[in-house]
Amino acid sequence: MTARPRLLVPLYVHPAADPRAWRAVTRHAALVHAVVLNVADGPGEHADPVFADAAAGLRAAGVRLLGYADIGYGRRALREVLRDVLRHRAWYGVDGVFLDQAPAGAAGLRGVRLLARAARLLGAQCVVLNHGTHPDPRYARLADLLVTFEGGWDAYREAVVPEWTALHPPDRFCHLVYDVPPAARDSAARIALARGAAVHCAVPGRGPNPWSSLPVLFDDPAGGD
Repeated sequence: MTARPRLLVPLYVHPAADPRAWRAVTRHAALVHAVVLNVADGPGEHADPVFADAAAGLRAAGVRLLGYADIGYGRRALREVLRDVLRHRAWYGVDGVFLDQAPAGAAGLRGVRLLARAARLLGAQCVVLNHGTHPDPRYARLADLLVTFEGGWDAYREAVVPEWTALHPPDRFCHLVYDVPPAARDSAARIALARGAAVHCAVPGRGPNPWSSLPVLFDDPAGGD
């Protein structure tokens, strides 16, 4: 039987709004590489006790937690991003950071290098860069995991992987795919592995926040009772 990729789950739904989704992630903890926590496009301005309790439940199930921080393709001030990193750690006990909207070109390397080093000094054990596309190969030196695709299912089926990715182990790459039909749940996993990405997430959601839905590989995507 072909191995399945591990799942990086962007859990962009509040536990009070959809507690079943959070329980489903706990039940499927064995499949999960990490969960991205996103309170309000970041940690928010104040600690959320409901969110903190839900995060503690995931940690107790052995799930790695990553705090979401938008770096605005390198345009957001370093101090603002690091403030988000600190808040995520203090309020929700995250293990690492998920740096969204990471630049892909060579011009952004210096800023991302500084940010990744600073995040590690602040206690981030895992740094994930979400480029959403294949970046300059030198970014692979800066993070534990690169998200090299984020987009819809139709685009994913046609995507091309550059040759340089083969120089790195598959567990360094992640693909995030939305609008995936349930019938394609196994196909999405096979494509990710075939393209050298040992981590992925494929969800049926679409629209402004497709990541409010759960991975199609979960056998109870609605979250159960």
